[in-house]
Amino acid sequence: MTPDQMSQKAMDLFMQRMHCSQAVAAAGLEALGLDQPEVIKSLGAFGGGVASSGRVCGCLTGAVAMLSGLFSRSDPSGKESPLMWKLSARMMRRFEELTAEFGSVDCRDIARCDWRDREAVKAFYGQPDSRRVVCRQLVGDTAKALGEILERAKAEGQL
Repeated sequence: MTPDQMSQKAMDLFMQRMHCSQAVAAAGLEALGLDQPEVIKSLGAFGGGVASSGRVCGCLTGAVAMLSGLFSRSDPSGKESPLMWKLSARMMRRFEELTAEFGSVDCRDIARCDWRDREAVKAFYGQPDSRRVVCRQLVGDTAKALGEILERAKAEGQL
């Protein structure tokens, strides 16, 4: 799966009401041929910023969680690869570039939605000209950036 295909896959999932965090991670996992529904499920509460707080955008947390899952350890005796930090930092820098126009990497500044206000959430999902259009594009751009990071890691023999 190419970075452009990852972008489209993530946007499609987002438009089917999957959270941004889940859509980005799902595209990354699919690109690597990994079926890990528990990872996607665990990322649900990162949409809308952590716990709908409006803080760090779920696109970033989904991408970093996917990379961490590839290179971290699952128990104290395991070994953690320094690639987890290297690739996650690369993703962070790329995401900061993608969100520069919003002034931060926070959901509140990107989506401009109070996720705890039912009417605001209804408007976000129900109105065709809502900030959901912006979020859809950011989901796609983030998945593409993740794909480019994964491609580079493969080319460098890291995956």
